[in-house]
Amino acid sequence: MIPKASQRGGGRDLATHLLNAFDNEYVEVAEVSGAVAPDLHGAFAEWEAIATNLTHCRNYLYSLSVNPDPGGGGLTRPQYLAYLDRVEKALGLEGQPRAVVFHIKDGREHCHAVWSRIDWRSEKAVHLAFDREKLMMVSRQFAREHGLTLPDGYARDGEKRAKSSLYDRAQERATGISKEERMAMVTKAWAQSDTPRAFVRALEDMGYILATGNRPYVLIDIYGGMNALPKLIDDRSVRTKDIRAFLGAEFPPESLPSVEEARALAAQHRKAREAFAKAREDGQKQEQLAKAQEGRRARLEAEQEAQRVRQEQERAALMQAHRGARQLLRVEYLADVARVRQQRQEARPTGLAAFLGRVTGVSALIHRVQRYRDAQKYLAFRERQQALGDTQRGQSEALQRRHEMQGLDMARKVRALGAVEARERRALEEKRVREQRMVDRAGHEHMPALNLELSPRGRKASVRKAKNRYQDSLREREERQPKPRERDEEREVEALHEAMARAVEQALSPELDLRAAFTKAAEDVRGDEGDGGDDGGGLPISRASRRGERGRDRGKRKDDFERER
Repeated sequence: MIPKASQRGGGRDLATHLLNAFDNEYVEVAEVSGAVAPDLHGAFAEWEAIATNLTHCRNYLYSLSVNPDPGGGGLTRPQYLAYLDRVEKALGLEGQPRAVVFHIKDGREHCHAVWSRIDWRSEKAVHLAFDREKLMMVSRQFAREHGLTLPDGYARDGEKRAKSSLYDRAQERATGISKEERMAMVTKAWAQSDTPRAFVRALEDMGYILATGNRPYVLIDIYGGMNALPKLIDDRSVRTKDIRAFLGAEFPPESLPSVEEARALAAQHRKAREAFAKAREDGQKQEQLAKAQEGRRARLEAEQEAQRVRQEQERAALMQAHRGARQLLRVEYLADVARVRQQRQEARPTGLAAFLGRVTGVSALIHRVQRYRDAQKYLAFRERQQALGDTQRGQSEALQRRHEMQGLDMARKVRALGAVEARERRALEEKRVREQRMVDRAGHEHMPALNLELSPRGRKASVRKAKNRYQDSLREREERQPKPRERDEEREVEALHEAMARAVEQALSPELDLRAAFTKAAEDVRGDEGDGGDDGGGLPISRASRRGERGRDRGKRKDDFERER
């Protein structure tokens, strides 16, 4: 038993992933409970709506995958369900809505279970504390009871192994090379290289570009993946400072391309290879996938057409029933009116009785009573007719709402099928690219070589220069030549600097007579004080003309005068 669980959102993407029939040989939706919709997309959408309206929980789903250990044998369906019930009880998810899906991938059967964490009664999300430890306890107990072999990591005396991250697994799916194989290749290149240039050349032969990013030295492979160089050298005696000291002499970090530049350069090589491989593809797998998708879409379209025909029949039947009910009510009323008229015609007095009735006024009274009864019957008929109309209108609206909901549900199924088909096509393309990359390696353990030119020390590597080095050299030569407008501006600036320098020299050339200067300044001040009626523009009094500041200024001038004298 190898359970893997996580709290997550994105129910639509999860449902699309679980219904992917390309990556899985067999897909079976075994159970969907706690939802009105019978399919995964509808159920997960309902649970998301509940989580959004009742709580602020984002990870409203708890997803669990149960993979039987290949060495311990498979599980039966009752054993799967029993294990899921134990997990529910251990995690506190009893009674929560859940969905169970079975997959067969590469001949291996496994199970996916998804619970909604939202408890609508308390309007809170179920808190899952230490779920990994609880899953491990349940797995150990279940394995002991059913005689299953515990995988490495679940046995208490099991050997501890290195864990691969999600990024490492994604790189392995994209390139077909595991993290251990990468470490072995880079470590071998490190051990066999005696100079930095030889080590970088060996990395390029294996499909890596030495670049710099948040760390001084990182490796970018031909597929755009990034790894720190020290983490790929599987040698405990080699430290990060040793790598920096070894490469820093000829390849300092500032001379290396950035991560974005290295990825752009790798993308150029990769796209050229993949475009050539895609052009010679025979398209057989695409045709098989398209055929399978057409059959599935044809079934959905047939279901959609059957729903349309059924809805039209229901509308026609309801309209006919309503028309029949209205006609029946009218016929009953007219028949009752005819019957009453016939009875009155038969009971009408004749001869002397009719004469006495007219003389005494009894006939007029009887006629008035009959008209009153006819009016009451007509009002009752109109009320029943109006009530019948209201009832029929409500039935029509209910049928229309039901048909609209069915149409929305069918449209959701069509969108879900489109998402599943897009995921399958993307999976097919990823598989094709992965297989082609394995073919390009031609039996080698490493990736295709890049064959890049090493740049000398001090010159920063540039993807654009490596791509268009001849055009760039000409362009740089042209850019180094000054433009006419720039030359004119430079001459104007130089002339301005020369004029300022000459003005400063002329101002400072004669010797400064401080006594004569201060005497002249004092006369000017006395002349300004005596001419009180002058309307000329006198100097404005600044903040520096206050008494204390004037005293400090006078003291400073006196000290300067004494010092110069």
